[in-house]
Amino acid sequence: MSALTQGTHHIGLTVSKLEESAVFFTQLLGWKEVFRKPSYPAIFVSDGSIMLTLWQVKSNHRVEFDRRSNVGLHHLALEVANEETLQQIHQRVSDSGLRIEFPPEDVGDGPSRHMMCYEPSGIRIEFFCKGS
Repeated sequence: MSALTQGTHHIGLTVSKLEESAVFFTQLLGWKEVFRKPSYPAIFVSDGSIMLTLWQVKSNHRVEFDRRSNVGLHHLALEVANEETLQQIHQRVSDSGLRIEFPPEDVGDGPSRHMMCYEPSGIRIEFFCKGS
């Protein structure tokens, strides 16, 4: 049977820091803000291939995600073009003061490389670069 779906239209993320999370994607990563819905409240951002809907959580009661005991998003993995871009993102995240779980490193024995950080609301974001 062939797949009935055709890729990702958008991913919705509930965030505790709506504006700061939007800035992470738009200013740090160069994404575009597509739409705002203040009554929701939500900000939609896109890199031209994928769209994220960032929703403001109503309560600041927050439980850190644990993949062994919670159902939900473990992390969002975004592909980057090359090692240079991966290093550029690492530098920008580092300069911003956001938490970096690990800097660029080989995936297994390589040649692919990745890094993991947290956007302002605490969602884990992986940046992945295919090796050649």
